[in-house]
Parts: sequence; structure tokens; C-alpha cells
Amino acid sequence: MSSSPEKKKKKLAEELPSTQQTNPTPSLPDELLTSCIARLSRLYYPTVSLVSKSFRSLLSSPELYKARSLVSRTETCLYLCLESSSDSCWFTLCRKPDKTVTKDDVSKNKKNNDDVSKKKSTSYVLCKLPALHSPPAVFSGLVSVGSDIYNIRSSSNVSVLDCRFHTWRKAPSLPVELMALSACAVDEKIYVAGIHGESLKNASKVLNARTQTWDHVVSIPCSLTRRGALNMRSVCIDGKSHVATDDGVVCYNSQEGKWELGEAKMGSFRFSDSYCEVENVLYSVCNGTLRWYDGEVNVWRSLEGLVGLPKFLPGVSVRLCDYGGNMVVVWDKNMLSSGQKKILCAEIALERRGVCEIWGGVEWIDHVLTVPIGYYIVKALSATV
Repeated sequence: MSSSPEKKKKKLAEELPSTQQTNPTPSLPDELLTSCIARLSRLYYPTVSLVSKSFRSLLSSPELYKARSLVSRTETCLYLCLESSSDSCWFTLCRKPDKTVTKDDVSKNKKNNDDVSKKKSTSYVLCKLPALHSPPAVFSGLVSVGSDIYNIRSSSNVSVLDCRFHTWRKAPSLPVELMALSACAVDEKIYVAGIHGESLKNASKVLNARTQTWDHVVSIPCSLTRRGALNMRSVCIDGKSHVATDDGVVCYNSQEGKWELGEAKMGSFRFSDSYCEVENVLYSVCNGTLRWYDGEVNVWRSLEGLVGLPKFLPGVSVRLCDYGGNMVVVWDKNMLSSGQKKILCAEIALERRGVCEIWGGVEWIDHVLTVPIGYYIVKALSATV
């Protein structure tokens, strides 16, 4: 008696080599499938990963990122770190599958006083990275270099998030423990400033991300800023590491190997975590509005335009991030009745108009995540993947 067709298929599948069984689309060679997915934007990878375990495996393979590099498909990806009293978690920006806007959606927006004619529908969302046992991020220096995000902690531990595969690895520890540290990246070097131990000496170190070694940098002299200077904030402007403290601004001249006084007017951004640098211009939030500064103008000015972007009320956490030449603004909105918090995000296109004007055009605004109200926005960063 002959076997049924189903049993024959099952027996044939068991006899096939394992490499053929794991191909998510057997009609396509692995190399061709990898080449096709490499051309997709990373914004769609979280959705593609839902197709099957085989697709998820392919999306985390080194071969895929070699293919992306060969076809010049590397792009800027947004990452957001949130932390609560018991948890530190990371998210990345992605696109949801296309959604048809219904009459109910329009009615809901009108009910919530949203301007439907101005608000652009984008369907962006923040996707949580898999359980990574992420190290604490509050009071750390968080800096991105290429496809890596460095978490430099006051305990001297340094961890690196590989944004290609979403895995953590260890990096060489800080040579000394630093308090009130801050960090910024200049090319492939990460400059770290902080307070050293009981002496309250202002110290500075630099990690070469390419060689993974700590290089010697002279400490910030007391003639430029007093010992134990708090409210340190670091940023890269004009290719130099700038550190703003309560005493003013200092910058490191790597050509001469010494610290110099910077422009004092720049330093007012130190009172907030809402700042970033985009194409050699420093942006910050002050009294609920966006403003900018560069060395050529040497004065803070308001960012013009921004139609559709709200004025940020006191108590709202705002984070700014360079997003491939544009700027991303991330902020929260408490919903006390539900005990939750909305995370909202906007992308701003920046346009220089003459010496003294920069205009911001809102590309999109979206509610990208809802979390328990106890979560705090630590930092927004971008990585090149």
C-alpha cells in the first residue's frame, strides 16, 4: 500500500539538508535574498523580522551588513534610552505597516483638537530592543560612534551597544573613576570630562574608538575652571571638545594638546539635557522653545518656522538628536488618569538662511510609544548602520 502524499512530503523534508530548510524563501538563493533585504531601509527591519525565525536570523547576520555596505545602503538610525527605578531599556525608530486613515481616525483627531490638515501621517513607532540586560544609563556618558553607542559610567565601566546586531560588549574601562562625567565624540575619539575622587580635581580622558585604547589628555587646569565644577556638559563644535561648567566654557585644542577658554555665551545650554550639535551648530531648548548658536554669530537665536511643533511646558522632558543632518525632537506627555506616559517624536529639516537665520521645517510628528509614567527619557542618539 503506497504512502499518502502528506507522508511523502514530510519524509522528503526530513531528508533535505538543513541549509535548504532554513532558507525563508526556498525559491531564492540565500545570496540573492540577502542582497534584496540589504536594499531595504532599516526602518522596516522590525516588521520584516516578524515573518519567520529564518528572517530574524538573516537580519542579524554579518553578511547582511557587508551587503548593505557594498550597495551603499548605510543610513542614520534613531535610538532612545528610557530608564525607570528598576529597568533600563532601549528602543529604535521603525515604520509601521501602512494604515488606511478612516473617518473614525479623523473624528478622533478632531475630538482631541488635532489639526488634521497640518499633521502629517507617518506611522512611525519605537520598537523595543530584545532583552539585552542593558547597563544603567542615568548619570552616564552616552555617545555614538559609527554603528556603536558607548555607555561610559562613573564606576569606570564602559559598555558598547552594537546597533547592527543589538548586542552589548565590554570596552576598556576608564583609567580612573569620575563623578559628574559628560562625554562627546570628535571623529573616532570620545572625550570624557568629570571630577576625580576626593581631590575634586577636574579630569579628562579620551577613548580612541578605532584602537580601543585610552589616550592621555591633560586635565582641565584650575586656572580655567575651579575644582569640582558641577553641571558639566560636553559637545563637539568646530572639531573641538567643548565642556561647559558653572564657571564658563573650555575647549580642548588637540593640535596643541591644551585646554583653552571657549566662548562664554555658548555655555547656557549646560542647565538642560535638551541639546545637540547638527552640522557644527549647537541647538538647545530654553523656556520651552528651540534656539541655536554657532561661533560665527556668537549669540543664541530662536529657531524660526517649526509650524506644528508645540511649545514645551515646564516639567516636560525633551531630548534633541542629530539625525543625518536633520534634527529629531523627542518629548513626553503624562497621562495622569491612566498612569502612563506618551513619548512623542518629530523630525525637523534645518535650513540656513543667511548668517543670522536658521529655519526648521517639521517633516513629521508622531506618538511613537506609550510607557508607564515612572519611565524617564535619558537620551536620544543616532547611529550609522
